[in-house]
Amino acid sequence: MKLIDRQYLATPFYGARKIAAWLKGQNYSVNRKRVRRLMQLMGLKAVYRRPRTSQPAPGHKIYPYLLDGLRITRPNQVWAADISVPQKAA
Repeated sequence: MKLIDRQYLATPFYGARKIAAWLKGQNYSVNRKRVRRLMQLMGLKAVYRRPRTSQPAPGHKIYPYLLDGLRITRPNQVWAADISVPQKAA
């Protein structure tokens, strides 16, 4: 754990796989699962940019859901259309 902590402080962008490979290069017989468990125990997590897919861009208009509160009780009461452009098959 001391070696994992020392290497994490030097390279905080290393994950469990990279630290396990580094430890194997230092002649320690560990596998990735053990390194991952020890990193979780110590509260270490690799530092890198994660995708922010669920956050809207500032300034984008938020369109209201027009069917909110409408009781749909019969067929053909509400219709929908998809106006997106289909992608060409490769």
